[in-house]
Amino acid sequence: MQNIKDLIRTFYTEALTVREGGSPVPTMERLLADDFQSINAAETKGKAQLIGQVQGFWKLIPDLKWEPVQLVQEGNTVVVRSVVTGSPKGPFMGLELDGTKSFRITTIDMHTFENGQVKFVNHVEEWLTAVKQLKS
Repeated sequence: MQNIKDLIRTFYTEALTVREGGSPVPTMERLLADDFQSINAAETKGKAQLIGQVQGFWKLIPDLKWEPVQLVQEGNTVVVRSVVTGSPKGPFMGLELDGTKSFRITTIDMHTFENGQVKFVNHVEEWLTAVKQLKS
């Protein structure tokens, strides 16, 4: 099996970070298990829901960058601290934006692998911080 830290880096660089002429779908289809779950305090999303959300982010935030800063592996789980930046253009979290304001937030994600794919991700993201930055 390929190093799971490398697989996770690929997830951030090829699926979460917008690439000119690219798409997040092939990478997400390959790396996420069919019964994948994305879990936070508010909700649990399946694979199709997360793919749809990320596709929406790619359209709304054309300069979206999700940069892993630190990766720590324990067994089949990789914890990633990342910095997310972008300049939304359109309706974003209750704001109407024109792409001239940007945000910079931190996220913490725990990716658990089974059979070479991500089965679960538990995550915390500072979206309220992004809204505050975009309002100023």
